[in-house]
Amino acid sequence: MNTNFSCNFSHVDSIMNNVELGIYIPTFILGCILNIFALWIFFFSIKKWTEASIYLINLAILDLFLLLSLPFKMYSSIQIEQIVDRHLCTFAEILYFANMYGSIYIITFISLDRYIAIKHIFWAKRLRSPKKTTSICFFIWVFVWIVGGSIFKKEDNNRCFHKMSNKIWSPSIIICLELFGFLMPMIVIMGCSIQIVRKLGDHRGISEQDHGQKTTVRRIIISNLVVFLLSFLPSHLGIFLQFLVKQDIIANCSHKQSIILFLRLSLCLANVNTCLDAACYYFAVKEFRKMSVNSHSIIRRTMSLQQSRSE
Repeated sequence: MNTNFSCNFSHVDSIMNNVELGIYIPTFILGCILNIFALWIFFFSIKKWTEASIYLINLAILDLFLLLSLPFKMYSSIQIEQIVDRHLCTFAEILYFANMYGSIYIITFISLDRYIAIKHIFWAKRLRSPKKTTSICFFIWVFVWIVGGSIFKKEDNNRCFHKMSNKIWSPSIIICLELFGFLMPMIVIMGCSIQIVRKLGDHRGISEQDHGQKTTVRRIIISNLVVFLLSFLPSHLGIFLQFLVKQDIIANCSHKQSIILFLRLSLCLANVNTCLDAACYYFAVKEFRKMSVNSHSIIRRTMSLQQSRSE
């Protein structure tokens, strides 16, 4: 039996409406400034378009679009009784969720790109190119917007975000969301990060300067991984728990109140990630580019030495 009608969430709403305003307003302002500044740097300071810069430009644009949905998200959260325009609601939901998962996929491909460049240096030229990277980013944009549109166009009411209908919480949607939207990207990112850190941990036959660069890159990669997990693991745990509530597997009212409170807090934390992405990955690219130049110079010296010996 569904017990949602006997459970009152007004206390949770009153708490979270104030918390969300306190978090979303500075997140929106700071996130917009940082991401616009990052785009300005990429467009006007970078002379050569690389795989990393293309990924970062797309990540900054995705984060910026997600930030643009936050004012509407705040407005719809406090409109408990009033009806919100359905078409505007649908667009805001797609803008929010499509760009959040677009960011996750971009971060996943950044990890793969770094893994190939560091772990498989000889294959990197075949597997990596600005043209291939542009195609990957284009596919991500198309995919997340098509999927987001197909999910949220099913909404036949005027409830937004935390007031979404039970159709959005169907097993087919939530299982796919958790599996393909988070778990698989998380496994890829963790696997690539661990392999890169192990590879950079080998300090045999390198100079003290190269040792310092490798140590810096390792710390940045670990920081990127920690930021990703802190941003998206709690929110997807909250989504799964709320799914159990919608399926009446969790029926206790106090548990339901705690879960919706945790979900909304974790989504606030995930949105703060839009401020951190620009800074984290900018410094990662900067250090990675230095190390990549040194790695390729070492390869060229090795190949020339082998060639001279064969002669």
